[in-house]
Amino acid sequence: MRKSGEMAADPVGAALLELARIAAELAGGAGADVERAGELIVRSLGAGGKLLACGNGGSAADAQHFVAELVGRMGPERRSLPAITLSVDPSAVTAIGNDYGFDRVFARQVEGLGRRGDVLLAISTSGRSPNVLHAIRAAHARGMEVIALVGEGGDALLADCAVCIRVPSPNTQRVQELHMALLHAICGYVDDRVLAGELDSTDGPSR
Repeated sequence: MRKSGEMAADPVGAALLELARIAAELAGGAGADVERAGELIVRSLGAGGKLLACGNGGSAADAQHFVAELVGRMGPERRSLPAITLSVDPSAVTAIGNDYGFDRVFARQVEGLGRRGDVLLAISTSGRSPNVLHAIRAAHARGMEVIALVGEGGDALLADCAVCIRVPSPNTQRVQELHMALLHAICGYVDDRVLAGELDSTDGPSR
């Protein structure tokens, strides 16, 4: 038996086995949630809406990655899709943080950029990040749908989101790794619908 604080003989293998175990548990019910999330995005884009995405740290990187795949592409060639990451403008983030506090850095942008029918992708490994929760409240106030990706815990507000996908783990690394897998699956669903020609009528600018 390993002593407390002693490293595993194969830490990489242990991490991958842990990831595989959590992924298998998540796979049992995530398919329907991924489809619902993808459908919300497709419906919004089809009506001329857009996606806003936010998160902190690694979750900010995940939000940025997902937006890059919508605006660019993940797989086969398709048209660009309207999406914005709320953490990538340092002037906006620092000005809002300075004037209103860090808890408002995403909500203030949702208030300015979000419209009824748009979608907010809110990512938080803990499900309790104050600035992400404020963004969710702002999105609801504007009539937006919210897709939340969190770990196994989280604030009660998440129950009001249209879709909330929980990775069943308290381990931040594993949660973030599986968030990216989920985001790739959602993007794949959206790509399939776009490539099927279901969004061809929305080539104009987002509302």
